[in-house]
Formats: sequence, structure tokens, C-alpha cells
Amino acid sequence: MADMESFREAVTAWAAVDAGDLDGARAADDAGDTGDARDAGEAARELAARLSVRTAVLLEGRSDAEAVDALAARRGRDLAAEGVCVLPMGGAMSVGRYARLLGPAGLGLRLTGLCDEAERGYYSRGFERAGAAGQSFFVCAADLEDELIRALGVPRVEDLVRAEGDLRPLRSFLRQPAQRDRDPQQRLRRFLGTKKGRKIHYGRVLVEALDPGRVPAPLEGLLADL
Repeated sequence: MADMESFREAVTAWAAVDAGDLDGARAADDAGDTGDARDAGEAARELAARLSVRTAVLLEGRSDAEAVDALAARRGRDLAAEGVCVLPMGGAMSVGRYARLLGPAGLGLRLTGLCDEAERGYYSRGFERAGAAGQSFFVCAADLEDELIRALGVPRVEDLVRAEGDLRPLRSFLRQPAQRDRDPQQRLRRFLGTKKGRKIHYGRVLVEALDPGRVPAPLEGLLADL
């Protein structure tokens, strides 16, 4: 039975073929039932129709996707059932390609997204070139982790790190000379990116710990826009 994960895999394979990344296309093809990677565009089109996909949320990475999904779940929303595909692209520089394939000139989906301030230009140019300049995306001051740490406060995030069993690696990290001149918020933000998968895991943990009235504005705005 087709589901939104099948659509994500098809789009990933399609984007890899479009970029000439044959290894990436084969990997995406092997990951799910999307058919031959060379036919991934047609597979994506068929799945979009079958699943009634209407909106693609273009995100830089999986940690952002975890945060969006976690907030939607807290609000009692099933984005996939609403025809919303939350799509991590593996980097903001891919947004132009994904926007072209999925937006007005491609599958005709509504586009939105969430990005870091430093990547705003990639999103603006990507949406404009895809004919989606009037469609909204939301910008974090530094990145989403920074927004979440500020919303929760350093002591609360440290409590969460302790609860997740990461206090010892955090203490080891904080003893590094390079961390001495950074403020506590910057150190925590850096710590989340020091181990593969950690930032993804904490994308959900931090959102689930938020007080309802303390959701960062870019994340709140994105969910309200869907």
C-alpha cells in the first residue's frame, strides 16, 4: 500500500537522477518500492495523485523534519493524511531542484519550507526560478536548534540532555578548549551536532518539551501555514 514515505523516496530518487547523481538514484531506488530510478519522476507523479499530495514542505535536513512532525503530532494533526509531504532535502542548496520538480512547473504542488537565515537566499532564488515566488517559507534566526534552545532556556535543555543519557558526553564536550569562549547556548547548539543522529533525535525531544506558548515563531508559522 502506497504511503507518504513511498512518495518521499520517489522524489529523492527523481531529484538524484535530475542532478546526475546515479549513485544517489540507485540508493534511493533500493530503499523502497519506487521502481527503476530512471522512472522515478513518473513514480512520484503517480504517487502524488494516489495520495492526494497537495503541499511539499522543503526542509534542509532530517532534524527539521523530526521537529515539524513532532509539533504536528502535539497539535493532533496527521500531515500525511492532510496531503502534506514533509521532505528533508539533505541541504539547502538542493532547494532549487526540488522546487522545480515539485512546484508549478513540475507536480504543481504548493511549496513551503523552513530554513536557516544563512540559507535564505537559496530558498528565495529556488522558489522564484520554480515559479513559486509568491509562496511562503519560514526563516530561523540561526537555525532551528538555536530557536528551540532559546525557547526552552539552557537549564531546561541541560535537563533534557541528562534525561536522554547524554550528560557525560556533554561534560566532555564542554571541557574542550574551543568551547570556553562560547556562550552556553552556542555550546549546546554545537553539542547537538557532534554525533551522527544526535541532532535528529533532539529535534523531536526539544519540540516535545516546549510549553505550548513557547513554540519558536518560524516553526509555529510553518505549521499554521499548512
